[in-house]
Amino acid sequence: MEIYEVVLLITASFFAGIINSIAGGGSFLTFPALVFAGVPTIAANATSAVAVFPGYLSGALGFAKELKAFPKSKFLLLIFLSISGGVLGSILLLITPEVVFSFIIPWLLGFATLLFAFGNYVSKLAEKTSDTNGFKSNIATLLVCIYGGYFNGGLGIVLLALFSTLGMRDIHLMNGLKNIMSFALSAASVVTFAIAGIVFWKYAIIMMIAATIGGYFGVIVARKLSKSIIRIIIVIIGTIMTFIFFIKT
Repeated sequence: MEIYEVVLLITASFFAGIINSIAGGGSFLTFPALVFAGVPTIAANATSAVAVFPGYLSGALGFAKELKAFPKSKFLLLIFLSISGGVLGSILLLITPEVVFSFIIPWLLGFATLLFAFGNYVSKLAEKTSDTNGFKSNIATLLVCIYGGYFNGGLGIVLLALFSTLGMRDIHLMNGLKNIMSFALSAASVVTFAIAGIVFWKYAIIMMIAATIGGYFGVIVARKLSKSIIRIIIVIIGTIMTFIFFIKT
């Protein structure tokens, strides 16, 4: 591993930790950094998932009060769907040919960037189409989790929009569920990727440490910068990365 690669991965992971602790979207930094460091795209996606997933747990703990008040049966169902979706999505990634995944990367990045840019509008639209039907909501939740297992970008926005569709209005509960579900499905994906042997662990461990440290600094940054500014920065980064990957393909 070259020194510039180490610096690149540590820097990207540190700022990803900050971004994830404030607004989400850290994968816009970690995934491209791994690709630029020479990691194959599918392995980069898997290693990026490993690098950022511990931060979801600490984020969920911040909403422990709301999560404890949530019905246990519904909570366990959501965790089950998260784990199932994480495994299915990661398996789908594993069977996707490298050339195909490289082709769809810019489209996935573009989709995730648009979700991030217009997330508030998506959530408001979802509120107008509230649907609490059990079977349909479970299928929708599973599909979102499969997407998260396949490509993590924009997952938080999709989950929040899903919760709005299901009639949830408590933003603290929604954020808590978003974080714990993201942790569960990411953990399932990480185990699947590890068994498949596609994780670049020497990169992942360094990035996990940097991202964790960045997460603590995120609290400080949150007090100095508004979420709107952070969101603008993430959208700019996502747009730039999308164009770069479109050019590369």
